[in-house]
Amino acid sequence: MKLFLGSTLVEEADATVSPFDRGFTLGDGLFETLRVKTGKVLRVEAHLARLAAGADVLGMPLPAIDLAVALAQTAAANGLSEGVLRLTLTRGTGPRGVLPPAEPKPTVVITAAPLSPPLPAARLVIAQGTRRNDRSPLAQVKSLNYLDGILARQEAARRGADDAILLNTRDGVAETSIANLFAVIDGVLVTPPLSEGVLPGVMRAEVIAAGAQELPLTADDLASAEEILLTSALGIRSVATLEGRPLPSTAAADRLRSLIEGA
Repeated sequence: MKLFLGSTLVEEADATVSPFDRGFTLGDGLFETLRVKTGKVLRVEAHLARLAAGADVLGMPLPAIDLAVALAQTAAANGLSEGVLRLTLTRGTGPRGVLPPAEPKPTVVITAAPLSPPLPAARLVIAQGTRRNDRSPLAQVKSLNYLDGILARQEAARRGADDAILLNTRDGVAETSIANLFAVIDGVLVTPPLSEGVLPGVMRAEVIAAGAQELPLTADDLASAEEILLTSALGIRSVATLEGRPLPSTAAADRLRSLIEGA
């Protein structure tokens, strides 16, 4: 595999990142996962806009390169027709301590991977061991610090589920460990607003543009949902069960896949 590192493409075996990089030592960085379809990197502008917004929150400079071009080059160099790119941006190296260097030099890494086979409908539980901090500015930043999501995903695995829904500090529904969440309640497709501690997902924005409404949700609301679906940059996934309760409908997910993924 060839990857993009710094400002150029390199072979995987030749790629090195400093052990003093703050992305490694402190999780001081951001990432974006992008879908490649028929050789084209999808929704590049939306992903890069979210990256820039996250960098602004962290007070981190963006690299002085054209990231859209770098993404396309990485896909082409790997002959990626259907696949996934991951763009990682860190603050770069720095001295010991939490305070960033006065003049950071960001590290950029872009990797490529083939697209995995479609996943079956997900089995969800509601995480009991961790919460989404809706009061933190990091709630809307796709940061390298992913430990709450990892804890929730580990809990889900222990409970025989595929993923876990994270509630926020006020018992509201936020999202799962890796995806935004939508529910059909009384015939209306709804999703929690960003104020609930929700990451501003790129696919989430597409589904809202297709007619979904933003509405605070509770676990009780989900208990009466007719359908639940998950969205990420890689697609739309139906939900089979929530806490063991079957959710047989996939009508909204099927319609959205046809409308958005098929576009």
